[in-house]
Amino acid sequence: MTSLLETYVESDALGLAALVHRGEVSPVEVAETAITVIEQVNPKLNAVIHRLYDMGRAMAAKVDRKAAFAGVPFLAKELASSWEGAPLTNSSRYLKDLVAESDSVSVQRIRAAGLVLLGKSNAPENGWSISTEPKLYGATINPWKEGITAGGSSGGTAAAVASRMVPIGEASDGAGSIRVPASCCGIVGLKPSRGRVTLAPAGDFWYGGAYFLCHSRSVRDTAAYLDAVAGALPGDPYTPPRPAQSWLELSKRAPARLRIGYTITPANGTPIDPQVKATVLATAKVLEGLGHVVEEHDMALDGNDAWKTYTHMSPVETAAMFDGLAGVIGRPVTRDDVEPVTWAVIERGRSISGVEHARDVWKLRELSRAIAEDLAPYDIFITPTLTQLPRPMGYYDMSMTDLDQYNARWTDAVFAFPFNLSGLPAISLPLGSTPDSIPIGVQLVGRYGDEASVLAVSTQLEQAMPWKDRRPAISA
Repeated sequence: MTSLLETYVESDALGLAALVHRGEVSPVEVAETAITVIEQVNPKLNAVIHRLYDMGRAMAAKVDRKAAFAGVPFLAKELASSWEGAPLTNSSRYLKDLVAESDSVSVQRIRAAGLVLLGKSNAPENGWSISTEPKLYGATINPWKEGITAGGSSGGTAAAVASRMVPIGEASDGAGSIRVPASCCGIVGLKPSRGRVTLAPAGDFWYGGAYFLCHSRSVRDTAAYLDAVAGALPGDPYTPPRPAQSWLELSKRAPARLRIGYTITPANGTPIDPQVKATVLATAKVLEGLGHVVEEHDMALDGNDAWKTYTHMSPVETAAMFDGLAGVIGRPVTRDDVEPVTWAVIERGRSISGVEHARDVWKLRELSRAIAEDLAPYDIFITPTLTQLPRPMGYYDMSMTDLDQYNARWTDAVFAFPFNLSGLPAISLPLGSTPDSIPIGVQLVGRYGDEASVLAVSTQLEQAMPWKDRRPAISA
């Protein structure tokens, strides 16, 4: 007879919820199983940096057993989103004692969906890294291979989901931070359309450049999570159209013959790893075999120039955020409160004039339209998620003091940040791996507001190029 522990580590989130719906297990039993797994696996990975077991047990005891994710264990990311009673430190010494006083709207929806919070996942300070190595909490280990990055900034969630500690967890993305760790850890990571999930009570992050959703191990879990948390509020700056049917239902429907573009040419002129290139080409071939029209198309984008503009806009936002936090903490932030890269970002932001900032925003809006227009002929556009395999730990070094030199290290993510600028939905799927089992992600991009097509094609690929049975070296 299969034990609950075995069932837990083999099931996706909807699979566990189905057990609760049928009354075969209780949410409390599932929570205790998850706690056991976290206690066994997390010491090897450092993915869960706040264990909130008592909060989770209390939630599990009174969860709505008919909810979509009834009793499913969940991790919130230690960055930006607010969960009442949980730490809200952004992995920064400056905020190390801060505790959230209320729920953000997305967290209210997470609770209503029946998800049970058991902890918070590791993230780099302020999210400004595509690796997860904060000085405050220490580095998260990639469960596939020690010594390489788990990705960032949602690296803690990615490692926890990949290693079976939880089936689903919160992730967010300002320049690839959902998709990059999904690629590094061999899981599913969707960055939705701009405005798809309200940021309330926050106004906006990076002029629509930051997004919240999840990491999971199955396309259907991601689709169901999108159903649970999506929706703008009156007055939100971006309001993408929503389909009449659920994304979960739409994800199950084989799409009609689509026009699909792909590229293996980085828009910043940097090299691409041959194994990454081969995985993208293999994906294109599979889609062609499924009846889609597939053609190569290189993006009409100067990736270096676009990145320079984006990283000249974002420091102003960061400086303003830290200035606002002074009233919460009771004193202004100092150099000693944050990591060197963060301090360099704050100083850069303070040095940029309002006129310069307005010009950056203007240019980003132009880039947004240009990217969307360039890819408009395609229902789906395919790229590498990362142009290189996961880098060694320490490569994205937040102790660097030269901000321009640090930002230049992000060239591997040249196919990620353009879709933060443009607002187009983009998902990373674990469609390849190296001979020594290092995951390789492939990115699928859709038209604005059309997560349905992205999810439907993702389901086709999940069936044609399955990853369900792949297990990392460090796993429950």
